Amino acid sequence: MSDVILKAVTRTQGCTRAIKDGTVAPRHFGLSFEEVPVLIHAFRRMVRALEFDVSEMAFSTYLCARAHGVPFTALPVFLVRGFHHAAIVRGADSASTDPRELEGRRVGVNRGYTVTTGVWARGILADQYGVDLEKVTWVRSGDEHVAEYQPPSNVVPLEPGGDMAGMVAAAELAAGIGITAEGRVDLAPLIPDPEEAGYTALRDRGFYPINHLLVVRDDVLARYPGLAADLFFAYAEAKNQYVARLRAGIASPDANDLMYGRVMEMTGADPLPFGIAPNRPMIEQLMEYAVSQHILDKPFAVDELFAAGTHDLTA
Repeated sequence: MSDVILKAVTRTQGCTRAIKDGTVAPRHFGLSFEEVPVLIHAFRRMVRALEFDVSEMAFSTYLCARAHGVPFTALPVFLVRGFHHAAIVRGADSASTDPRELEGRRVGVNRGYTVTTGVWARGILADQYGVDLEKVTWVRSGDEHVAEYQPPSNVVPLEPGGDMAGMVAAAELAAGIGITAEGRVDLAPLIPDPEEAGYTALRDRGFYPINHLLVVRDDVLARYPGLAADLFFAYAEAKNQYVARLRAGIASPDANDLMYGRVMEMTGADPLPFGIAPNRPMIEQLMEYAVSQHILDKPFAVDELFAAGTHDLTA
């Protein structure tokens, strides 16, 4: 066992299970995982207090943190992907399913404006449905992980005590992003058949959003120059074991397993590729959305986002 044990947090899921249970480990380092039941709480703790050496992180939170000088750096280890057409909901009694009718109205955003799901969903509304995002008032239900970030003037807080889901259902908000509609008969997807809309965007445009990646504190990377590559290969091995199970048809009924399996069927490729090269279009797309939505002033050079020693790695 390594003498160097790093404090880490990452959710247990298909692609991380082997590294969480110790089946796979970095060659020269140990990882002591803290279980954080609500993963976004770990993101906030990492952004605001650097509480972990190694942390899973929402991608747009990382971009915002990077822009404000938070001293951690990502590895091109992309742990969660997904489609966000279903993240936009309306009141079930609303007759409108035309996203352009959101212009001039108030739309709820669960938690903060910089939440990754919100960034992707707003990008979908703009690119695929022609919504002018500047003409929408975005009502956020919480603050931002990166406390220094100041949102644009068309982002406002939810009224104290407001119930965002209830306000969407009652048409007090025209729609909401990131609100759980499961089990609610008073909410419905804004975009008809949103699951198929996501797969259509993948098939027609190669649109396959990245949600989470891995970050490491800069002082830890400086102390251990081989750490970034060691972590990359360990997480890649855990992911490859998971993908091999998917290829063999050994998957749970978990929604993510089903989604990744379908992506693999559609593309014939690994549904969770690691490395800059296979992910550059989606990295650049997210930064483009972050700039247009006033989260970043300008895009980063892609390589500058990722730790030295990982730029040419793929898995």
